[in-house]
Amino acid sequence: MRNQLPVERWRDMRRTPVERAEALLPLMTLEEKIAQLGSVWAGAEASGDGVAPLQADNMPGDGPPFGELIRNGLGQLTRPFGTAPVDPVAGARALAAAQAQIVATNRFGIPAQVHEECLTGFAAWQATAYPAPLCWGAAFDPELVERMAVRIGRTMRAAGVHQGLSPVLDVTRDYRWGRTEETIGEDPYLVGTVGAAYVRGLESAGVVATLKHFAGYSASRGGRNLAPVAMGRRELQDVILPPFEMALRLGGARSVMNSYSEIDMVPVAADAGLLTDVLRGEWGFTGTVVSDYFSVRFLETQHGVAADGAHAAALALRAGIDVELPRGDAYAAPLIEAVKSGAVDEALIDRALLRVLAQKAELGLLDEGWKPVPDGLDELRFDDEIGQDIALRLARQSIVLVHNDSGALPLASHKKVALVGPVADDPIAMLGCYSFPAHVGVRYADYGLGLEIPSLRASLPHAVFEPGCAITGDDASGIAAAVAAAAESDVCVLAVGDRAGLFGRGTSGEGCDATDLHLPGVQEELVRAVLATGTPVVLVLLSGRPYALGPAFDGAAAIVQAFFPGQLGGQALAEVLTGAVNPSGRLPVGIPRDAGGLPTTYLAPPLGRRSGASSVDPTPAFPFGHGLSYTAFEWTEASGPTAWAVDGEADVHITVRNTGPRAGTEVVQLYLHDPVAQTTRPVVRLVGYARVPLEPGEAARVTFTVPADVTWFTGAHGRRIVEPGDVELRFGRSSGDFAGVVPLRLRGEEREVGHDRQLLTTAHIEAMGGGRHE
Repeated sequence: MRNQLPVERWRDMRRTPVERAEALLPLMTLEEKIAQLGSVWAGAEASGDGVAPLQADNMPGDGPPFGELIRNGLGQLTRPFGTAPVDPVAGARALAAAQAQIVATNRFGIPAQVHEECLTGFAAWQATAYPAPLCWGAAFDPELVERMAVRIGRTMRAAGVHQGLSPVLDVTRDYRWGRTEETIGEDPYLVGTVGAAYVRGLESAGVVATLKHFAGYSASRGGRNLAPVAMGRRELQDVILPPFEMALRLGGARSVMNSYSEIDMVPVAADAGLLTDVLRGEWGFTGTVVSDYFSVRFLETQHGVAADGAHAAALALRAGIDVELPRGDAYAAPLIEAVKSGAVDEALIDRALLRVLAQKAELGLLDEGWKPVPDGLDELRFDDEIGQDIALRLARQSIVLVHNDSGALPLASHKKVALVGPVADDPIAMLGCYSFPAHVGVRYADYGLGLEIPSLRASLPHAVFEPGCAITGDDASGIAAAVAAAAESDVCVLAVGDRAGLFGRGTSGEGCDATDLHLPGVQEELVRAVLATGTPVVLVLLSGRPYALGPAFDGAAAIVQAFFPGQLGGQALAEVLTGAVNPSGRLPVGIPRDAGGLPTTYLAPPLGRRSGASSVDPTPAFPFGHGLSYTAFEWTEASGPTAWAVDGEADVHITVRNTGPRAGTEVVQLYLHDPVAQTTRPVVRLVGYARVPLEPGEAARVTFTVPADVTWFTGAHGRRIVEPGDVELRFGRSSGDFAGVVPLRLRGEEREVGHDRQLLTTAHIEAMGGGRHE
């Protein structure tokens, strides 16, 4: 039983969280302090189940009982819902009981902070599985993503969870990387604006958002997970870091997770330059930095910069990692001994602890009378009509009509349709790697999916179905039947792509990297055979990365791209194919024409584009931002000023009219072109966008207010600058299709800009017949 202490300053809710933390810290022993910097992964501690092969060595096997692990208190509880299937109400009651035990055991009665994964929804059994992050990027709709995150956060908070390990703000640099599906796209402005919206939603629900993976994780050599990163300062500052800045400033994130990466031979987990100088010194971040799972010990076992656990703990603490996840390992006995021996200054412990306790105070975990059982627990549901509606809306908006030859889509109701392909009748094909069914549920088949997840076949019930082949493997024996079904039909919907999984269990997802961008298995052989029938083919890609669509795919009558659109993705796809929904998604990553010639994204300088200096043409089959509609849009009257102050704003305008037969939404994109600069620049880069819904015949005037600060880049001397000179603002249907250009001259002296620079271009949409909305 804990000692009965009088109410003290650290319990006083009238004081600031930092004041309360400062009052509590000196009352704690070294062991109690370090306990608050660690975590326990109950349920996974003994088995090592659910971790990567290289992580399993860091699990304890038959470790101490829970009561022993929490005797001095506990910083965090790891994934009580996300480790094994558990009924929502039963899980919440079990969590409340564990918290009650933690409170009763430690001297100060402090509960643990509970964290869970939540990238595609609360990663718990029976929780709504939302579209994967590439879908968020494809939708170009931050407001809808924010609504999704609010719903996710409220569900988590109702269950007793305080922190979500999302969003992923890594900018895609190499599509072969298995975690491409977890990214929002290949453009930092898109990633930053959509990611910040997710953060706002989660934080508004009272859940701490955790930005990951800070920084550089997506730029690994060869697209290999955890591989070294070879990156210069400018790529880091201009491409990788901006989304994190935006999510902190515009979203209010209270936690950051380090990247596993080593950048230029320095592991991020030991890099004080990133985790302290940039994050806290330049950006003013005051929240907590939590380690990616096992990354502190990885300084010893993977990077080879630490001799043992104590050395690893010292490096990580000095760099700025406050909390070790998923379990106390280096931040446990090794760290205690290091402090006692004088190898680690206790002031480093206190620095981290102050941040941890202040965040617990913000969450109410230091309050007298804190209740372990949330209100309304008996009515707790993780999947409901509100969440499903948001998931369906986001899935609809994220589906990209890439190609549509001679109006092959929408499907005519009187046509005989063959449905072919290995992902057509696979509900898991709708889900990303961090959804519970794909991430955890695959190890618990007896529990089922926990959700109704209609496949594409279930959503197109009148089609004749033949799988043709499996997602992986070399068995082509089913292709003949698929070819026969296609040949006997008026049109064939051919669904190919990925199955998300972990560490080799899938073709996309963490640890499921690709050597090239050919479709997995014999799917490409299936595509070629079906195209050869002469039947019009609608190619549907359900995938976690873009696959190369070279000349062999040119015969497709239509191409539709969906990036793991969630539990109602099958319905959304069927609605788009049949015309019940007019597609409005745009590509958040380009679709390559060649399976090799990587890595490349649209953010390339002139010599990164097609060049007479190389026989390799990296021009994509379909560029970033591309997407079609079942209606037509006319863009006219692009206008704006000719001069632009280096510390001012410019308003540029364009008129968009729906000239087609049905309502639709155009995505107006604004790109910056800087023809002459002191360092090489991308030919174009996104600086603004707006979704513009229009009825047939309706027009709207779209105005972008562009601060000169968005033209910044890292100059020749390593400083972030706004440089005077001639630039262009280009109105684009995509990064490769421009409907209007506004030339401007930036006037004034070269300006250095910092973390306080203006980050956003604002869009205003005015209906031509009156009425205004933003």
